[in-house]
Amino acid sequence: MAGRFFRKAQLEAPVASSAEVVELKAPEALAPAKPAMAQYEAPDFVNERVTLHRFLIDKINLSILDTMEEDEIHEELRPLVRSYAKEHNFPLSASELDALIVSIGDEMLGLGPIEPLLDDDTISDILIVGAGTVFVERFGKLEQVKIRFKDEDHLLRIINKIVASVGRRVDESSPLVDARLADGSRVNVAIRPVAVDGPQVSIRKFAKRPYSLDRLVDNNALAPGMAALLAAAVAGKVSIVVSGGTGSGKTTMLNALSSFIPHDERLVTIEDAAELQLQQPHVVRLETRPPTVDGRNEILQRDLVKNALRMRPDRIIIGEVRGGEAFDMLQAMNTGHEGSMSTIHANNPRDAIARMEQMVGMAGMPMSQTSIRSQITSAIDLIVQLERLRDGTRRVTSIAEITGMEGDVVQLQEIMAFKRSGVDENGKVLGSFRATGIRPRFLENLQSLGLKLSSDHFDPSKEL
Repeated sequence: MAGRFFRKAQLEAPVASSAEVVELKAPEALAPAKPAMAQYEAPDFVNERVTLHRFLIDKINLSILDTMEEDEIHEELRPLVRSYAKEHNFPLSASELDALIVSIGDEMLGLGPIEPLLDDDTISDILIVGAGTVFVERFGKLEQVKIRFKDEDHLLRIINKIVASVGRRVDESSPLVDARLADGSRVNVAIRPVAVDGPQVSIRKFAKRPYSLDRLVDNNALAPGMAALLAAAVAGKVSIVVSGGTGSGKTTMLNALSSFIPHDERLVTIEDAAELQLQQPHVVRLETRPPTVDGRNEILQRDLVKNALRMRPDRIIIGEVRGGEAFDMLQAMNTGHEGSMSTIHANNPRDAIARMEQMVGMAGMPMSQTSIRSQITSAIDLIVQLERLRDGTRRVTSIAEITGMEGDVVQLQEIMAFKRSGVDENGKVLGSFRATGIRPRFLENLQSLGLKLSSDHFDPSKEL
C-alpha cells in the first residue's frame, strides 16, 4: 500500500529516512505532546500547520483517503511532514513530530483545531468567538482554551466543511445556519454581516452514551419519584412539553423520556437539525431544509408536521416548537396522537403556555384567545420545567399538570418541584425535590393501564 497515498508526479520531494533524527531543539510555541485531554492546551504553529496542510493537498491522492484507517494515514503523512519540517527549519522532537502529524490529520480529515475538543468527553459545548478565541463548557462552567485558527478564512473553511456535509450553505446572503456533525452534535453558525466580530460557531456536543432517566437521577437532575412519574406518563401516552431556557437540558430530557415509549409504536420526529437519539426500531426522522440560493424550496417545521400526519404515526416528537407549527402540533395531539412530545423555550410552566398561545397566533388561523387556550388544555397534559442553576447544574424545577380552563384562564397545578434552600460556601445551590401533595388527574388512567405509582411519590412530608 505504501506510495498509493501520493501523486506520482510529486514523489521527488526529498524525504528523510525513518532512521534520520530531526533536530531536537523545541521552540516554546510547540510544547511536547501531552495526554489526549490536555493536548489542545499547548500553543502550536497554527500558521505553519495550515500552510503545511495546503502543501500536502498537492502531494496527496485525496481520493484514497476514505479507504484508509487513521493510523495508516498518519504513517503515510510522516515522511512528507518530516521532509517539510526539515526544509523549513522546524526544530521538532520525535514526540512533537507525532503531535504535528495528528494535527495535520485533523486538519485534512476532521475539523482542524477543534477536533481534540470533540474527542473530550468532559466538554458539552464548544463556543468559537472569531478566529482567535474558543470557549468550552465543562460541568456547567465556561472556560477559555488555547485553541485558535490561523485567520478568518481558516475558520470559514472549517465552517463550510461542516455545513456542506448536511447539504446546507452559509454566505453573505444566508449568514445564519443550523447544521449537525456526523455524530449528531448540533451546530449553529453566524458569519458576517450579522456577526460583527467574525464567524461565531456554537457546537452542542452529542452524547456518545444517551442519558437515561436513571443516569439523570444519579446526576441529581431530578428525584427518583419524579423519574417514576415521568416514565409512567410517557408509557401511558400522556402528552408532554419539556420547557426550559437555553442549555437547560431540554433535548437530553426528551431523549431520556422517549426511551419509555413502547417499541411497537411508529414514531415520527421533526427537527431543524436531527439530534434526537431514539432507541425504538420504528422511527421516521424528518429534518427541515433552508431555502436555495434563489429563495425557493424551503421546507419548514410546519410543512413537516402536516406531512407527518399522513404517515400514520402513533406519536409525533418535535425537537422544538418555535412558530406556527405549534398549531399543527396541537391539532395532532387532539386527533389521536396522544403521548406526543416537544420542547419549548420558557422560564416556567405558565410562560410555556403563554408562548404556545403566541405561536399558535403566528399560524394565522382565525381563532380567539379563548379558543387557542382551549386547544392547549385539550392537547397537553404535563409540562416539565428545567433550569440551569447559577452553579452550572441542571435540575427539573417543576412538573405541572394542565387541568383545564376556568373562564378563559388555563388551570395549572404543580405536582412536584425543586425547593431551593440556599447556597453553600462553594456557591453550590442547595435544595430538595418535594411533592406538593396534589395527585395528577391522569393517575387513574395510568393505573387502569397497569402503571402503578407509590403513594409516597405524592407525599409532601417526604423527600422524593
